[in-house]
Amino acid sequence: MNSRHGEFLWLLAVQALEYTNAMNIATPIHAKSSKPENRVGHTACPHDCPSTCALEVEISEDGRIGRVRGANDHSYTSGVICAKVARYAERLYHPDRLMHPLRRAGAKGGGQWQQISWDDALDEIAEAFVKSEARDGSEAIWPYFYAGTMGWVQRDSIDRLRHAKRYSGFFSSICTNPAWTGFTMATGTLRGPDPREMGRTDCVVIWGTNAVSTQVNVMTHAIKSRKERGAKIVVIDIYDNPTMKQADMALIVRPGTDAALACAVMHIAFRDGYADREYMARYADDPAGLEAHLKTKTPQWAAAVTGLSVEEIEAFASLVGTTKKTFFRLGYGFTRQRNGAVAMHAAASIATVLGSWQYEGGGAFHSNSDIFRMNSAELTGRSMKDADIRMLDQSQIGRVLTGDAVALRHRGPVTAMLIQNTNPANIAPEQRLVRRGFARDDLFVAVHEQFMTETAEIADIVIPATMFVEHDDIYRAGGQNHILLGPKLVEPPPTVRTNLFVIEELAKRLGVADRPGFGFTAREMVDRILESSGLPGYDHFLEHKWFDRQPAFEEAHYLNGFAHPDGKFHFRPDWINQPAPNKPPAAIGALGPHAALPAFPDQVDVIEVADSEHPFRLATSPARNFLNSSFSETKTSRQKEGRPEVMINPADAEANGIVHGDLVRIGNSRGDLRIHARITTEVKSGVLIAEGLWPNKAHIDGEGINVLTGADPVAPYGGAAVHDNKVWLRRDAV
Repeated sequence: MNSRHGEFLWLLAVQALEYTNAMNIATPIHAKSSKPENRVGHTACPHDCPSTCALEVEISEDGRIGRVRGANDHSYTSGVICAKVARYAERLYHPDRLMHPLRRAGAKGGGQWQQISWDDALDEIAEAFVKSEARDGSEAIWPYFYAGTMGWVQRDSIDRLRHAKRYSGFFSSICTNPAWTGFTMATGTLRGPDPREMGRTDCVVIWGTNAVSTQVNVMTHAIKSRKERGAKIVVIDIYDNPTMKQADMALIVRPGTDAALACAVMHIAFRDGYADREYMARYADDPAGLEAHLKTKTPQWAAAVTGLSVEEIEAFASLVGTTKKTFFRLGYGFTRQRNGAVAMHAAASIATVLGSWQYEGGGAFHSNSDIFRMNSAELTGRSMKDADIRMLDQSQIGRVLTGDAVALRHRGPVTAMLIQNTNPANIAPEQRLVRRGFARDDLFVAVHEQFMTETAEIADIVIPATMFVEHDDIYRAGGQNHILLGPKLVEPPPTVRTNLFVIEELAKRLGVADRPGFGFTAREMVDRILESSGLPGYDHFLEHKWFDRQPAFEEAHYLNGFAHPDGKFHFRPDWINQPAPNKPPAAIGALGPHAALPAFPDQVDVIEVADSEHPFRLATSPARNFLNSSFSETKTSRQKEGRPEVMINPADAEANGIVHGDLVRIGNSRGDLRIHARITTEVKSGVLIAEGLWPNKAHIDGEGINVLTGADPVAPYGGAAVHDNKVWLRRDAV
């Protein structure tokens, strides 16, 4: 059978798929049971979601995947996954999936392509890199990647090539930094109580995450506690999203004001005797200083800042103050605001004031990333890393590509790129700068992708990539506690290749294939990672599927002390000098308005505060059926989401002469765009929500919502505040 015939047969299944009905808000519908003739493969969801669900994948006799469901015997996934992953066959067998290497045949972005061989594509990429290096130095090449897959081998091998060739470094700022920094400023490390304890608690506070839409397993465990223990679910967010609708207590705060609420809760705890002074005396650095600082942080003060009523604040403080087993589940919403690190630190501090950490089902949790202790040194080529090579900020790709001297670290231009696992032409802030940069005639771009994304559309070479069931990898959860194997379950189309294949082949062409870490298959590299980490090998994982890395209760709850050298929880963070999981190198230093960060938990308005010219605050919150820019290509996800819309409160709509369905224009100093209005009481007056992320071309004028978002770094260690935008709004005249 020739490859073209094989490709044709591989695509025959596209129209035969059946899809699970839309999942219930609280309890997603499980996939139906297997057909008797299907075998079941075990793997892990590869997408950028803290749940990292353990999956069971039906595989037919002819080697196609069918239904995808959550693994019932996995103690965190508990058989439940989101609907978009349950219908993954729609994505795998999509008729628009990239199948062949392509060379640009006309103007950049013109849509004209010539099919070429894999050897020709790789030769041309390598040749472009060699020419760029000869002309502008090795730092002119910028390998650019992110979290399109969370598998270690397929995601991170690009760094090994980077270090071997001394290409520009990559500061991965766009997602986690403010939240991770704020949490570790408090605890000294990035871990917390076993997330399964959400199913054994008396109160779950879901703060800064729309879990129903973005990490449904949080709801699985929270609802278990409500059903079995009568636990209360509190949800704190900036609009009335699907998770809010499941809450016993729903608190809608103005964007960027979470720290004010946290401070008022702690004020009340000290005032009304909920504070556990004995616990703080043993485990915290300066409880007396915190109490004195909070004297003025009254519910009345916080009400004026947050938009909540005094009664709402008092009721929340009373609930958590009188419920010892309260689990604060703190999400990634904190990382999207310019004051997110401060807000995360303040929210985590509540658990210490109340002494919640002492109890099963109590404490604060954001991520378990520090529990896994996996060794990536060989995988990423760390021994070859040169500290003198510049680090370029992922979030500032628009500034880098348009020649901003600060963004370039006052060195030469970037003239060649390899992009894997990300779609910056859609997801990066300051989109007009990004598009302008990619349009440069002197910039060579190769994109390794599964679909013709908007980044691929403006590339010079596009090469087709495998999907997660078509290659081997290993996964580490963030929102739970397991390391999970992702073995190859089905054969890929005959003309697509893995990320690792591309890196290995380029290494050969660029003369570094003999350097440490090269020359291994994905399975061999997984084994090497596991062995160097003191973990069981690939075959053990193949049999057992996952490995529970959750620390003992005493460690997870910090009963032996917090992870700072003094063993204390720090109410007084050192915003400049303290280590953090993704602290920028010394050559970059502290970022953003770090001098404005407070000594104790406090509201600090380093956010884009609304003003007379920009009276609205805009957040670009995630949609239920997309995941960043993934799934926006699948028919069912697009149908369920409808079209790009901006949510507007009825009072604001009436004041601006806007009715439901109108085209409106929203803008700020970075740009403006047209979008349809959705009039709804789910948002408060003065707040706009644009759920996404829709492709740019899905918008009326071909420009997406990230035209409005900024890339100025978040204090103190960087980040992208994509939910933190002041904008104006008006009805479009057309």
